[in-house]
Amino acid sequence: MPVQATLRYEPSDPYAVHVIFCADLADSDEPEPSVAWSFARDLLLAGLTEPAGMGDVRVWPWTGQDGQVVALALSSPDGHALFEVPIATLDDFLQRSYAEVPAGEEAAYVDLDAVVTELLRA
Repeated sequence: MPVQATLRYEPSDPYAVHVIFCADLADSDEPEPSVAWSFARDLLLAGLTEPAGMGDVRVWPWTGQDGQVVALALSSPDGHALFEVPIATLDDFLQRSYAEVPAGEEAAYVDLDAVVTELLRA
């Protein structure tokens, strides 16, 4: 079944990609709940051409009913889900993210003082 999802990349969090999944509750007056997952940007890049990841997040190229896709398998104690992402859509997203923060230059975008401050608040 189709699931609405949004891919998000923020240069202030340069190593991560965020996916926000929204449930389609068209026949409900309740606000649509969302679930967010974050994982390594490089994991998605590797998954365009070969199986990548282990544990909670795994990706691999796949031929789905609608052509070339990337399979995205997510696992948690609450359950498991398998998604198909059009390969062209994912490739375009990743290319735009690498245009913002080139591979290998991520550390220059991390504000270590802010990270330490946040960790000390916890």
